[in-house]
Amino acid sequence: MLLHVKYTTFAKINVAKMLVYNTTYTMPVADAREFVIWINQSYIPKILESGILSAPRFMRILSHNDQESECFCLQFSVESTATLHKWYLTQGKQMNDEMLKIFDKRIVGFSTLMEEIDGCGEDNSGH
Repeated sequence: MLLHVKYTTFAKINVAKMLVYNTTYTMPVADAREFVIWINQSYIPKILESGILSAPRFMRILSHNDQESECFCLQFSVESTATLHKWYLTQGKQMNDEMLKIFDKRIVGFSTLMEEIDGCGEDNSGH
């Protein structure tokens, strides 16, 4: 019951924020350099041209322990799930098809839609 009350209270103070669209990719080490170049020189610039997704962050995942593969994640900010759906229909599927054309089945990815939580890292004690 206490957890429900805390969640309900939290949900009431949470205001609409930008969402984070995260895609995690894994690929053989031999393809990692080409992938990083393509993401930075082609994929991200094309996506930013649409103006729908913004604030890209591209990172290597360090906790990945397989020596034969590399993992990266790419994050963009997006206003809403409806906006993300619009982007997918107008550009996302096309960009995914382009990635598959270049890298075939050597790259696997999965996407996650996340919402930032207010108050993280802030002193909420009132002091």
